[in-house]
Amino acid sequence: MSNTTFVTQPYLPPLKDFLPYLEEIWENKWLTNNGPMHQKLEGELAQYLKVPYVSLFCNGMAALQTSLNCLCIKGEVITTPFTFVATAHAISLHGCTPVFCDIDSKTLNIDVGKIEELITDKTTAIMPVHVYGHPCDTEAIERIAKKYKLRVIYDAAHAFAVKKDGKSILLEGDLSMLSFHATKVFSTLEGGAIVSHDLETKTRVDQLKNFGIQNEESTPNIAGNGKMNEVQAAFGLMQLEKVDKQINHRKSIAERYRGLLSQVNGLRVFTEMEGVESNYGYFPVLVEHDFSMTRDGLYDLLKVNQIHARKYFYPLISSFPPYKNLPSSHKDLLPMANKYAQQILCLPIFPDLELAIVEKIVDIIKRLG
Repeated sequence: MSNTTFVTQPYLPPLKDFLPYLEEIWENKWLTNNGPMHQKLEGELAQYLKVPYVSLFCNGMAALQTSLNCLCIKGEVITTPFTFVATAHAISLHGCTPVFCDIDSKTLNIDVGKIEELITDKTTAIMPVHVYGHPCDTEAIERIAKKYKLRVIYDAAHAFAVKKDGKSILLEGDLSMLSFHATKVFSTLEGGAIVSHDLETKTRVDQLKNFGIQNEESTPNIAGNGKMNEVQAAFGLMQLEKVDKQINHRKSIAERYRGLLSQVNGLRVFTEMEGVESNYGYFPVLVEHDFSMTRDGLYDLLKVNQIHARKYFYPLISSFPPYKNLPSSHKDLLPMANKYAQQILCLPIFPDLELAIVEKIVDIIKRLG
């Protein structure tokens, strides 16, 4: 197992670095319910990300569901099938219907040119996803939302610290959701957050993540429990001290991949987006038809060599049993999503990945190309 390289691996600082945080929690005897670690992490994250308000959650799914609840979304929500299933599940569990829009061939994000034709009198929101941290066309989405009076919730699970033209992309839309899962660039073991623009919205979000409780004697809203505990928050505080260094190392890995793979026929490598400051959370490639084997063939061969890449995102959400019979799930309506789901492969990238392993992975690929 020690010689196996997975697509990602959580960054774990020395255990001794975590002990002082745990000792403070034990001394405070405050384990959850907006404790001091929780409050400190919300403030430090807002400052680091350069956003007005951050509300912490136990996981990204709870944050996404609360975003829908906060904005009272009903009816249909336009989103992408090329994402993790939690995006559609959150919409469905909220009692809404996901409507799948095809994707753009350059970024693999939602195709803004296809959104308007999906809008009906039941549409109340758009939930785009910044896939792999590639920013969506937020300007076009905002124009459409204003034209049809729709709300916009960004699934920004991949977009921690990503900036466009010097500004955090988490400032776009009505709300943005972050995931702090163990596999993400910034982790709180499990966790997530909602970024909101004003104190009134943050207050509503914070009530809705705590059963809808307003005060000791008033619970005016129905909601679940999405609170982050103190141990998660403490882990996040420790990680935040080191996240810039981790992102820089991810960048060096991405640059090495790009340099080594640039001349491989049939393998499409995504280039840096102009004006975008990436977090290098993923390294996706497209295995095209002129490569020497299929995407699945390459996946299997890498696995034989103890390299575990990931077909991320395959299969499409629109092909899963709960969604495959929706009108918007028909393959003819999602040609690009279906095409790229068959070609996508994410190569290993994480802070502790050695560049020598990157070169080994590329050597295996080059022998085939």
